[in-house]
Amino acid sequence: MPTLTVEQRDRIREVIKEILSSRIENFPVETDLVRNAPFHERILNAFSHKFNSLKIPIPYLVAIASWMHGLNTSLGTGFESLAHILSGGYKKKFTDSFCPKVFVIQAAQIDQILRELKAGTRKPNVAQEDELIFKVSGKEDLTDCLGFTVDNFLDKEDTIDAIELKSVRPNSGEGRGEKQKILFAKAALSRLYPNKKIRYFIGFPFDPTSTAPTTYDKTRFFDYLVEFKKFFAPEEILIADELWEHLSGIKNVMQQILDEISTVVSIFKKDFS
Repeated sequence: MPTLTVEQRDRIREVIKEILSSRIENFPVETDLVRNAPFHERILNAFSHKFNSLKIPIPYLVAIASWMHGLNTSLGTGFESLAHILSGGYKKKFTDSFCPKVFVIQAAQIDQILRELKAGTRKPNVAQEDELIFKVSGKEDLTDCLGFTVDNFLDKEDTIDAIELKSVRPNSGEGRGEKQKILFAKAALSRLYPNKKIRYFIGFPFDPTSTAPTTYDKTRFFDYLVEFKKFFAPEEILIADELWEHLSGIKNVMQQILDEISTVVSIFKKDFS
């Protein structure tokens, strides 16, 4: 069974080392017990009966929450690096002066698709949507495209494989904006790479609704994502091991990644214990 290469393992470990090093200096210490957080303290007092059993003072709880926010940011960057290591892809920006044009008819079709998806008169269907936005003569007028950034851009022989990575749960109502951006991106990429198949996914590194680290339930996950199932078909979303296998071509590779992380953490704990 295919596994990660030695080079991939080494590079994954370097990514994890960087994340750990960046967070150790900011980990909350005892002096944070005197942290002034008057607004947080008063609001959190309403929930004191919920977390009193944890025996964590409110100032320290606030400090931990702030540290966790920083860790989430570091992990978001780390997920991108892991995607690049596994796939050979890279981050590519199509913004500002590098923002491509789309055909006016494509923009009109996208607007119609979004209106119908929002109203519920159309169900998400990748094949039908692609047919609408890719079916152009190439002689129509051009208009501006929404700028976009591809977190993992992979230019294959006959395919452009684009993935936007999400490390946190999207906010309510964010589904429409994400769909709009992706439809415009697919339209723009179809002009830039007219002889290649355009594929665009949203990738979630893990399933927070699962009880096991690498498994996922896409139906349950769609219910967890507010309004996403109104705009996205299941095949547009890659989650947990499905995402990592798509990137690497290796089955059960997410567990291999987690094992590499555990190895680095074990060494880290010995060095800083």
